[in-house]
Amino acid sequence: MANSGDTTTLKNISSHCKEYGFIYPSSEIYDGLGATYDYGPYGSELKNNIKEYWWKAMVRLNENIVGIDAAIFMHPTTWKASGHVDAFNDPLIDNKDSKKRYRADVLIEDAIAKIEGKIDKEVKKASKRFGDSFDEAQFTATNDRVLKYKGQIEDIESRMKSALEVGDLAALKQLIVDLEIADPVSGSRNWTDVRQFNLMFSTELGSVADESGKIYLRPETAQGIFVNYLNVQKTSRMRLPFGIAQIGKAFRNEIIARQFIFRMREFEQMEMQFFIKPGTDATWYEHWKEQRIKWHKALGLGEENYRFHDHLNLAHYANAACDIEFNFPMGFKELEGIHSRTDFDLSAHEKHSGKKLQFFDNEENKSYVPYVLETSIGLDRMFLAVMSSSYTEEKLEDGSERTVLKLPPALAPVKVAVLPLMNKDGLDEKAEEIMKEVKLDFNAQYDAKDAIGKRYRRQDAIGTPYCVTVDHQTLEDDTVTIRERDSMEQQRVSIPELIKTLDEKVNIKTLLKQL
Repeated sequence: MANSGDTTTLKNISSHCKEYGFIYPSSEIYDGLGATYDYGPYGSELKNNIKEYWWKAMVRLNENIVGIDAAIFMHPTTWKASGHVDAFNDPLIDNKDSKKRYRADVLIEDAIAKIEGKIDKEVKKASKRFGDSFDEAQFTATNDRVLKYKGQIEDIESRMKSALEVGDLAALKQLIVDLEIADPVSGSRNWTDVRQFNLMFSTELGSVADESGKIYLRPETAQGIFVNYLNVQKTSRMRLPFGIAQIGKAFRNEIIARQFIFRMREFEQMEMQFFIKPGTDATWYEHWKEQRIKWHKALGLGEENYRFHDHLNLAHYANAACDIEFNFPMGFKELEGIHSRTDFDLSAHEKHSGKKLQFFDNEENKSYVPYVLETSIGLDRMFLAVMSSSYTEEKLEDGSERTVLKLPPALAPVKVAVLPLMNKDGLDEKAEEIMKEVKLDFNAQYDAKDAIGKRYRRQDAIGTPYCVTVDHQTLEDDTVTIRERDSMEQQRVSIPELIKTLDEKVNIKTLLKQL
């Protein structure tokens, strides 16, 4: 994390987000609604910038990928075909003493993470002991304690995988008992049996509330792409391989929604479904793994904060799946999923709709149902990854402190602040002139209140990468001071050069050129 003392916590970030207008608890005047949040003025700007970066990287840079925006409500048979009605369940467990509810698999994953923490401790101790001559790979492959911990992890993962694959809920409960997993809140080990819990929200269409009018809030955006596969392929005259991208809201009745905006019941996804010839799925799976990690790393949030994690328990539609995990304040957690979905979705919709969803291959002179490669990223999680890696508390050379958001300049909500040194001597009029110019190209802010130092701190806290100060010299030679957020260094540039200088530093093209 960017925080110098490695003490960035979700509490720090959530309070900063509220104080500076990034994120508010939803319906706060009515004491809020669990796990729902509203994005404020700066939050909605940052969110839109992340969307723009993703959309342009996907749709503009790839001539064979187009975008759609499908409706949230879909015909209920969609969710029968996709498997969500029968199989979109999480294993639920309650603690009888604390009355808290948990996902059984998450409790087990947290237990595995604790053992991984023990391995990390052993590695750190050995690294201190051996210094520069320390060979981590050799140590983890030969040290008895590390091997014992690795064996424990393998055993737990194997038992969990087999229990989840066959839906053996009793075996999941037994694993929790055997691992002596305690309720994180009360420390109690008094658990109920594990049971399945369907995550879809349902509602009624029209005026009659009965089963015939029952529809669902979509639990994912992918199905809107699949049911439009043929429409898009024909109207956009696409040939395989081609992709369809979409950004949109999805809804899940999560058992336990927590950790700020990491897990919510209403969230936004950025998904791309890539339609390919059967048999080419392994190659495209590797291609999109490489492309997506490149997209993340171009932001400069720290390469060490990413890792790939292969799925132990594959979803019913997948033949390969992995997550790009990010090092959030609560540890490495899923940020983006890359899934090889085979022909499951289109075949299922073909069967349930009675419509052919095939591609005619001129080269092979035959029709077939394409395979699909999916990349799916949670926009809210991406927002949290950007915020948590950018939030920094610094002690400066003069002994003072500042809180600064070291956001990637191209994503920053406000790109430039125009500050007249004082509100007199014509400085304010000159600053307003400059503001009129820069706001045509960038989201800019005019700030004339308080001492200049206070104004810098205010802009640091919302992540503004550049402050332009108008002083008496400006009136003499048409130059201004540009102050850079992270280094706090200042340089003078002429007003005619100002737009060009800023554009080179904050335009989203700076990110896209790295891809």
